[in-house]
Amino acid sequence: MTTVLTFSNFKGGTGKTTNSTMTGIELAKRGFKTLLIDLDPQANATNLYLKTKENVNGEFVTFGQTLMAGIKNKDIKATIIEVINNLDIIPSSADFALYPRYMETVFQSYTDRVKYLSELMSEWKNEYDYILIDVPPTISLITDSALYATDYAVIVLQTQERSLQGAEAFIHYLQETLINQFHAPTLDVLGILPVLLKNGAPVDISTLSKAEKMFGKENMFQTTIKNMERLKRYDVTGVTFKDQFDRAVEAVYKKVVDELIARILEG
Repeated sequence: MTTVLTFSNFKGGTGKTTNSTMTGIELAKRGFKTLLIDLDPQANATNLYLKTKENVNGEFVTFGQTLMAGIKNKDIKATIIEVINNLDIIPSSADFALYPRYMETVFQSYTDRVKYLSELMSEWKNEYDYILIDVPPTISLITDSALYATDYAVIVLQTQERSLQGAEAFIHYLQETLINQFHAPTLDVLGILPVLLKNGAPVDISTLSKAEKMFGKENMFQTTIKNMERLKRYDVTGVTFKDQFDRAVEAVYKKVVDELIARILEG
């Protein structure tokens, strides 16, 4: 059975893309056939993965068909690009910002628009063990479509007040809109993944304490993502696999994926 995961928070800049892309790489390394769907028109996950592919293969990478073109052709599978062994991406680009407007011409009902992405995925999704979805930090048809197709939401919580508020609002939105209104068939929250703003700073400790009280300690990932310069560099260079700093990042995401899989099995 395929497991679909969406990394989310209504606050931007919390590390959603970093954590979805790094989780995808670790799952692929373990032999799980993994797909990342980039639903953010800013295409940060796409850029990071294409640079990673270039690092591995030594070749400049382009893609011939955008996600938006694949949707218009009713065949988003045709847009898939292999990144590394066991890891593929459906790439995004700026034209995906037109998705909500285009869907207005396809369906009158907003609920039908929300369900459409899931329908496009249904014919081939079981070719993968894991599908990860990266979304923009906004309430929109794009986010609703991703969450409707999702089994588990991982809420990425950066240790600052606005991110905490964004996480709280996101959980409320999942229940009130996706589950109660759109009847998302499998959606559940897998847990809250903390990302430290500044390692060991009082604001980190205070926010984590508030989050544990707000969401329950059992709903918090035990692994926290520390502030690591190498992670920031990947946005520019793509992921590299060459030195002790890369191995330090890899060690963190091994723990994240260990816990992620354990939580899925428990669920």
